[in-house]
Amino acid sequence: MKMLVHRTVVSTALPFVLDDLKAHIRVDHEDDDSAISNIGLTAAAEFEQFTQLALLTQTIRVTIFNPAQECGVNLPIGPVSDDGVPTVTIDGEVFTAFDFVGGIRPYIRWLASYHDLSPSRITIEYQAGFGEAASDIPPDIAQALMDQAALHYDGRSPMAAKSLTTSPHMARIGARYRGVKI
Repeated sequence: MKMLVHRTVVSTALPFVLDDLKAHIRVDHEDDDSAISNIGLTAAAEFEQFTQLALLTQTIRVTIFNPAQECGVNLPIGPVSDDGVPTVTIDGEVFTAFDFVGGIRPYIRWLASYHDLSPSRITIEYQAGFGEAASDIPPDIAQALMDQAALHYDGRSPMAAKSLTTSPHMARIGARYRGVKI
């Protein structure tokens, strides 16, 4: 089984409030706004990659080649609202015989008719993310992003690779949201 995951950003908003980020890293001028925005976006991308979450709304397309005959599939990117039912196609045909559970770690459970198939490719498409704006992101994640951005800002152009790491707060919050998959 091989799984490919593709993210398409839907929200055009930043996953942080620039003025809040500037206040957190103690910058009171506009000279570095572009650089600070890039640093904030880098921190957000690091968090999304580490936790396998979508901060702001994204369309996620999962393609599974030669899927195993299992009871279901853990969707790789969350969170997904309980009413955000994914679209599933099996070998190019729409398939609806599944139950869906949303949340931080969304899951699809195949119903009986799935087990009569021998699929070679499954495509699952769904919307993931906390919302459309930075204010929709949980406060603990927003704080972790600002801490990581401050670490990047303070450690610009480090002389050693070990000088630029993950902030302890981001590591702690990220670990909580990352969860464990069985």
